[in-house]
Amino acid sequence: MAQKPLTRTEISSMAKTWYRKLDVHAPLIDILPMLAARGLEMKFPEATLRGLAAFEGWYEGVIRIFFDEVHRVKSVKPVLRGERAKVKVVVRWEASRWRAPAPKSDRIVLDAYQTWVVQRSKNTGKPEIVTYSVDKLKYAKGSARL
Repeated sequence: MAQKPLTRTEISSMAKTWYRKLDVHAPLIDILPMLAARGLEMKFPEATLRGLAAFEGWYEGVIRIFFDEVHRVKSVKPVLRGERAKVKVVVRWEASRWRAPAPKSDRIVLDAYQTWVVQRSKNTGKPEIVTYSVDKLKYAKGSARL
């Protein structure tokens, strides 16, 4: 039996919830249900992750590097295809990072242009990310670089 089609509203809400959880370094138990258990692929500038276990390892690493994070969703543009959607996301990301033995932390400020594929979860009935690709980073003037 087919599930109901995804809507723009629930995809937009999901994107905002995703970034809110990243900002507070939410526990994995709160984040993993937003990711597909099968076929997950996530492309970041520093790594391509396949599967939930790879995401878990990556996430546990980045929450120990970046702090004072703020994600602000600038746009969420889904192309709906029934139970799936291809979504163009632009998010402003600000984060601090300290690299020993530097006397101070540095601040990263950028817009991340991303493409997601989202589907309706058979387990939760909510949208979940199947693929997540960071396509381009546009740094603000004076920003530290990754």
